[in-house]
Amino acid sequence: MPIWDIKERYKKVRANEIRNDRALLYNNASSAIEKINISTTGNSSSFGTLTQHRGSSSCFTSTTRGICVNGSFTGTAQTNILDYVTIASEGNAADFGDSTNSTRDGSEGALGNNVRGIRGGGATPSHSNVIDYNFMASLGDSIDFGDLAAATRSGGAVSSTTRGLFAGGGAPGDINVIQYVTISTTGNTTDFGDLTATINSPAANSSSTRAVFMGNHSPSVVSTIDTVQIATTGNAADFGDITVARGDNGSASNSIRGLCLGGTTGGGTVVNVIDFVTIATFGNATDFGDLANGDTLNSMAMPAHGGIDLDSIQRPSVTYMPGSGRGFYSGGATPTMINVIEMLHIPTTGNTSDFGNLYNITANGVASASNYTRAFHISGNGPSAMQTDIQSFEMASQGNTSDFGNVSDATYGMNVGAINSTTRAVFGGGYQSGIVNVIEYFTMATAGNATDFGNLAATTQHTSGMTSATRGVFAGGNTPTLLDVIQYITIASTGNTTDFGDLTVGRSSSAGLSSGVRGVVGAGSDPSISNVMDYITIASTGDATDFGDVSAAVKKPAATSTSIRGLFLGGHTPSVLNYIDYITIASAGNATDFGDLLAAKTEGAGNSDSHGGLQN
Repeated sequence: MPIWDIKERYKKVRANEIRNDRALLYNNASSAIEKINISTTGNSSSFGTLTQHRGSSSCFTSTTRGICVNGSFTGTAQTNILDYVTIASEGNAADFGDSTNSTRDGSEGALGNNVRGIRGGGATPSHSNVIDYNFMASLGDSIDFGDLAAATRSGGAVSSTTRGLFAGGGAPGDINVIQYVTISTTGNTTDFGDLTATINSPAANSSSTRAVFMGNHSPSVVSTIDTVQIATTGNAADFGDITVARGDNGSASNSIRGLCLGGTTGGGTVVNVIDFVTIATFGNATDFGDLANGDTLNSMAMPAHGGIDLDSIQRPSVTYMPGSGRGFYSGGATPTMINVIEMLHIPTTGNTSDFGNLYNITANGVASASNYTRAFHISGNGPSAMQTDIQSFEMASQGNTSDFGNVSDATYGMNVGAINSTTRAVFGGGYQSGIVNVIEYFTMATAGNATDFGNLAATTQHTSGMTSATRGVFAGGNTPTLLDVIQYITIASTGNTTDFGDLTVGRSSSAGLSSGVRGVVGAGSDPSISNVMDYITIASTGDATDFGDVSAAVKKPAATSTSIRGLFLGGHTPSVLNYIDYITIASAGNATDFGDLLAAKTEGAGNSDSHGGLQN
């Protein structure tokens, strides 16, 4: 029996030799979705179906979701439907939202990164120059991005983690233009250069640095492959040839290999051939296998294409280890309230990735708590009313929240930051029909409702929370007068707060985090929006000391931490931000850029599996 060498597998992961490389393909002749493993060779097999049969669609993908955009039903009837699938699990597609206009034959290929997916052009049946985009983690309708240089259909689209390229297409005559956008911004395209010839409907693939455009109609079919370096500008160079001259191809890539899938020959004959190239190496394509349903296919999901930065995704050595530094941002507002849960790995740097969803939407002024295995999203203000919900999710496995229990009264504006030990979660203050001083708690291991703990020194909302394994600290807030008061409780007991000391200045809507030894309060309103951080030693009492500054003056961020590093996430200035800053808690100083949230948002909840309350 073969032995699985964990050390060798770990080395392969670190060397990026093990990749998430399932590609999903939708069939123009039916609603079928097929799957294929890019790193091997072989034929495709069944995955599921689209919500409705359609062809000539566009697509984009994150590491977890594949989205099929627009297309045509019968004849030239266009649609604006967006379907999505979860790449890791087989099954049928579900509704994602609608694009800004109904088109078919848009730019084909994966354009976007793990945060945004972008689509451009198409036939309406006249040609379109519209570019729109979606946030990959959040269901919803597309948003206007800008315009192509000219109304175009059937071009090729590729991306690196930061830049997207549109190449060729029909306008209505075939063109050789390459144009680009910066994914994280919005606006019109900029000229990049030219392809070696006019092309229409190529298979477009990319690594994080190089793009290849395989086969085309120009107007007769050809076998040529063009290539460009995405980060530069300039004209394309010859790469090699595919095995069969054809156009209307599908495409799929895993940043190492690029595939050309099916298509039609000059006589309109459908071919089921799959070719592949190694993107980093010039040369002709090699036979990969055959499509199961021999037809023109477009790719729907390639979760490791050039737009996906795999280095920003936590790679566990074998399985996730509780207490290893997994952090979360849940809920919030963009300013529209959303139910997305995002995940990151606090000891590294990088952007968040999609984890799952809250079972309902809560946002403004939520409280948060977590032990080694379970995280909680507590109360808050929903789209139409304040909530009493306590929601929980298991941090080891991606997925949605479940109902845990309820607080005693619908509340928002509670403490921002986790106050809990390994067994008990505590939260206090906030606004009900007026500002309150109530503190409540629950035992995290057992589902149930919150219980009365005691009272804050005064009715207070928008306080910040910090914690050790034994002591919880509430700092600042407003009554509505801004407070500089710091007060504390002993988590294992019940009762009212005791005076601890004062912040350097009265402030509200800050975020708190802790190592178990030291607590840090950052940002907020004093009354101007502030970038100041204060710190305390939790086991003692006394006034706070200046720590440094976060990168931007912001209010209502979230915060989370390990025993070493603290993160401040999102907030508003009043513009909503997607920033993540980090500090080393033991060393005073200014915050450093960590990465970005999937979308700019404010007033969400921060959690982790290793914050100060879990340190013994």
